[in-house]
Amino acid sequence: MRTGSDHEGFKCEISVEDLFDANRAKLEWEWIAGKAGKRNPILKPRIQKSSMALTGYTAHIDTAKIQILGETEISYLFSLHPAERKEKLIKFSESPLPCCIVTKGLEIPEELVVVCEDRDVPLLRTPHFSSRCIQQVTSYLEKALARHLTRPGVLVDVYGVGVLILGKSGIGKSECALDLVDRGHRLVADDAVTIWKNGPETLMGKSPEMTRQHMEIRGLGVINIKDLYGVSSIQHEKKIDLVVELMEWTPGDNVERLGLDERTYKIMDVPKPFLQMPVRPGRNMALIMEVAARNHLLKTAGHFSARRFEERLMKRITRQQEQERDDA
Repeated sequence: MRTGSDHEGFKCEISVEDLFDANRAKLEWEWIAGKAGKRNPILKPRIQKSSMALTGYTAHIDTAKIQILGETEISYLFSLHPAERKEKLIKFSESPLPCCIVTKGLEIPEELVVVCEDRDVPLLRTPHFSSRCIQQVTSYLEKALARHLTRPGVLVDVYGVGVLILGKSGIGKSECALDLVDRGHRLVADDAVTIWKNGPETLMGKSPEMTRQHMEIRGLGVINIKDLYGVSSIQHEKKIDLVVELMEWTPGDNVERLGLDERTYKIMDVPKPFLQMPVRPGRNMALIMEVAARNHLLKTAGHFSARRFEERLMKRITRQQEQERDDA
């Protein structure tokens, strides 16, 4: 099995301000206190419920996680005498917390507001239930904190298959993608593709913000695909299902003819089906990409055309050999 690989990557840094701005519309939250801590880093995508920590057991507070205070936590705080409430909250905030979120639009004890302001701990409040808030924040952070890499190439959506097109500069990646867009498929990224893991076996790709919706065609320049072909011609992000490398064709190259060799290309240690496509004048690369995408869909459904052809061929050879033995 022939493989390729890519091991570059980096991890994003997310601040409380980034979290607040990115989710303001969906969570409708407000910033109550602790704005001086807007650059506090969030290092883990999971949140932590603060029930035990508020009672005084702070040994397992994770300072890399956001603290959520729902109805149970707020009701507990209001059940305490103000002096005891202040004491509990001071102990709770001794660890450098990234931020605290109060859910369901609950009334917030004044002592919590004061402590957060004094310790530069951002205190946010959302009208949504804890479950909705946790789901949205976790989903956002899992993507934002994921390890990323930027890979030279083109990413297109062909019949729902995310095809990452690789190849050296000038080989024709952008021209192939433009032909696919003209055939009704969608451009995700041209020239550079930002890739991240979304789970152990899923790779996602999108365009860097600067080049989003744009494509560079040699001799023509930079064009805006959305303006030329409409909003249906682009896609913000897409799961990568298939990697195709365009390569110059020269006589004598050992190019796959039957398609029996199942090759993979590793990105971030995730293997993806891998094809090498020779490029030469007269080859309709966009049409071949469409067929590659259709064939990938067939394989995922359990239909391997090359293997079925091989089985038929072997059966025919066996029958011929048996016939020859009988004639002898």
